[in-house]
Amino acid sequence: MESTKPTGNSFRYIDIDAINNKKHKVTNPKTIKIEDKPSRATRKLSTGDTLFSMVRPYLKNVAFVDNSLDDCIASTGFYVCKPNALLFPEFCFNLMISEYITDGLNSFMKGDNSPSINNDNILNWLYPIPPFEEQFKIVHKIERYNSFIDEIELNQVDLQQTVIRTKSKILDLAIQGKLVPQDPNDEPASVLLERIKLERPESTKPTKNTGDNSHYENLPFEIPENWEWTTFQDVFDIIMGQSPSGEYISHNGEYEFHQGKTHFGDKTLLQSQIFTSYPTKLAQPHSLVMCVRAPVGDINITNREICIGRGLCSLRPLNEISPDFAYYWATYFKNTFVNKATGTTFLAISSEAIRNEYIPIPPLNEQRRITEIISYLYDILNGIVEEL
Repeated sequence: MESTKPTGNSFRYIDIDAINNKKHKVTNPKTIKIEDKPSRATRKLSTGDTLFSMVRPYLKNVAFVDNSLDDCIASTGFYVCKPNALLFPEFCFNLMISEYITDGLNSFMKGDNSPSINNDNILNWLYPIPPFEEQFKIVHKIERYNSFIDEIELNQVDLQQTVIRTKSKILDLAIQGKLVPQDPNDEPASVLLERIKLERPESTKPTKNTGDNSHYENLPFEIPENWEWTTFQDVFDIIMGQSPSGEYISHNGEYEFHQGKTHFGDKTLLQSQIFTSYPTKLAQPHSLVMCVRAPVGDINITNREICIGRGLCSLRPLNEISPDFAYYWATYFKNTFVNKATGTTFLAISSEAIRNEYIPIPPLNEQRRITEIISYLYDILNGIVEEL
């Protein structure tokens, strides 16, 4: 590394706090009068260098020196990587911000207040260097991806909308039997529905499958052979909410009370601080609670018994249908229920509309596969949003 002394009346100085370690760029070089120069201001820089902070290297204060920084002087807290004729400058930079380098050099840190590494740690590390032409190709690919990332960062709202649309598309594929492979060895959904009928002898309404489409009217799409069309009332125990008398609602009581979606979480119902000892309608643990008044169709899962008011209904999945699968499946119908809602002061969906809504049911084993892949994909999408 070359050392130099600042000259003239002032100079531009790069200390570690001038690095944006999220974007790996120098964002705040300081202009300092020559008489105020720090003793650490001795690192000479040239276009194409890479600055690597030796102080707390786990913070990844690494930056590329472009031509706008060519006249700057850096702190001795940096190691200045100066690529030779065999090393493409931008490849050197991308190599130094890789986890292989930063995590590896972190193992040499010493010190308590300002843990650091030294020049020898960097010089003696082993670096994977491909041929020069391959370096150029790698950098070109990285720049393309970074350009895409920059565009995403400039359009965070658009990305959030894209995530919402992607989730909707995932549900759309799932509910048509196109998200996971079909397994002919799965027990058909008709067997599941027969078990539910045995549990509920009052349910005598025949189910429908796609073996002969001539029997149907107004079904939105075809489903796989071992699936079944049925209605919400055949796979859910549905309870419409009813609020207790106001005199029995307080901040104390035996039953937690929910009137609408005030305490809805991302997926699981949060705690309410309103209670009653005289419940009218109860939602059982592991049931869905769905808004039946605006915003119609929003859904959460409750993991406990709660009292529900008129703004909610309870959908308890029957037999072996899991709450997680039921949550994703019922969420698909939000727009359907919104379109069927009526009212002038506020929109509301009726019990009859919910009970008689057609819903396709896959075999139990396929339900589990669907739930697993949706959960996996949603976790990725949610992680993207959290990083915005």
